[in-house]
Amino acid sequence: MKTDIQIAQEAKMKPITEIAAGIGLREDEIELFGKYKAKVTPEALRRLADKPDGKLILVTAINPTPAGEGKSTTLVGLAQALRKLGKNAITALREPSLGPCMGVKGGAAGGGYAQVVPMEDINLHFTGDIHAITTAHNLLAALLDNHLHHGNRLDIDPRNIVFKRAMDMNERALRNTVIGLKGRNNGFPREDGFDITVASEVMAILCLASDLDDLKERLGKIVVAYNQKNEPVTAADLEAHGAMALLLKDAIKPNLVQTLENGPAFIHGGPFANIAHGCNSVAATRLGLKLGDYLLTEAGFGADLGAEKFFNIKCRLAGLKPDAVVLVATIRALKIHGGALKANLADEDLAALRQGMANLEKQAENIRKFRLPLVVAINRFPTDTDAEVALVSELAAKMGVPWALSEVWAKGGEGGIDLAQALLKLLAEEKADFQPLYPVDLPIKQKITAIAREIYGADGVEYTKEAQKAIKSLEANGFGNMPICMAKTQYSLSDDPTLLGRPSGFKVTVREVKVSAGAGFVVAITGDIMTMPGLPKRPAACNMDITSDGVITGLF
Repeated sequence: MKTDIQIAQEAKMKPITEIAAGIGLREDEIELFGKYKAKVTPEALRRLADKPDGKLILVTAINPTPAGEGKSTTLVGLAQALRKLGKNAITALREPSLGPCMGVKGGAAGGGYAQVVPMEDINLHFTGDIHAITTAHNLLAALLDNHLHHGNRLDIDPRNIVFKRAMDMNERALRNTVIGLKGRNNGFPREDGFDITVASEVMAILCLASDLDDLKERLGKIVVAYNQKNEPVTAADLEAHGAMALLLKDAIKPNLVQTLENGPAFIHGGPFANIAHGCNSVAATRLGLKLGDYLLTEAGFGADLGAEKFFNIKCRLAGLKPDAVVLVATIRALKIHGGALKANLADEDLAALRQGMANLEKQAENIRKFRLPLVVAINRFPTDTDAEVALVSELAAKMGVPWALSEVWAKGGEGGIDLAQALLKLLAEEKADFQPLYPVDLPIKQKITAIAREIYGADGVEYTKEAQKAIKSLEANGFGNMPICMAKTQYSLSDDPTLLGRPSGFKVTVREVKVSAGAGFVVAITGDIMTMPGLPKRPAACNMDITSDGVITGLF
């Protein structure tokens, strides 16, 4: 069986100029990065501003398990299938982070015969967007410490600095650091630390900004610290936002690539969904809606994280209205949610499957709370038995949810025809009436409670003293009327990763609350979620190599 990278390396790609022309982009609206990658200039979206939008389809999933759900693979394969049916479908995905790529996941651009290519480039540096975000982020950090060194004109409280540094790698040793040692020439000694770049507010801002002017304004609102009066100090106060925007002038432009079947795909921006808002850029989404009749996009991890944030944050802030949702699951993953062991997933286990379907049922209920039609995609594996498929059909019927099998990993677009037809039927028969879960003018605690109770199924929310104090301070400083970005484990509906299926009788504990004022949301951190992940005992990087003639191996 070929690996994903072997399949990708055999792809017969078309020049990206042909892909661009095929969706109506002009030659002067793209900037080439070699033969198979391009950035799209802001002029394209301005030219298309009055063109009606296509249908916006979100692809999300159940809570992830070690068995895998194949959300991105399903998205790419579904877009390929729609194009086989003669539909102008475009995909919009997030950019992979080098941290998980070198850590646990390996590559992240779909899989099998439902991939986005050039796969190696996408996973390794791509067009440099994440590096630009890292640089802009660290420029602000450097200007902050330089300000302290040269007299602290803004009266910043060194004990109340909330902006860390960033790098795009999993590096637990840098979570907490001390800087400015070895004398006054080396700066002001203080505690500091690093976040992974995809958790940076700069990443979130890039993904939510509508244009360069909006980007610069949002960057200026980043709260880096508080002064001795507990008033926020921003990037604009440090006069950093102009230079930061300058460093991001190219990164804000969406990246155009292609699927294995030569369909157009935008890959732009990459915030994590468990510690950030988990969606690709607004710019890429809007561009895809203007250029395609169907724009398929994804939101990270399960629907309790990615989809909730897509609806409550991205769609709200960008004025987007989704038309339908595809909810991805595998029989293997559902059996894990029902108590089966990973080692036994090849064995038929109807009892575990029946129990695990509760997770799918809850995620479907959550999507309906946003008044959106949905279809379930069962990403089929060779070990799935006919009896297991029949049970999924029976239980999905009881849930009142249409569903279809997907075999896009093995068959590409052809393996997604049934799912594509089910989606088209859904769009023809049901109309979306999208609305967010809560109004933004509620107090912060009420918004957190709405998410915890309605989406997670929690009995309530508990707060540490530090979180209580932070909420009071944020509301006093005028940051209360923003949507909430919950930082929570992806593995469970609860904040405890060991509680699989559909847990009940639990409370969510919020241990830290902070504002991402430029992005426009308040972050509530629960459980053991860390904004700088660590590497596993044997990182994926240990299996990667490159031959003397430049052929990459081991990248998924």
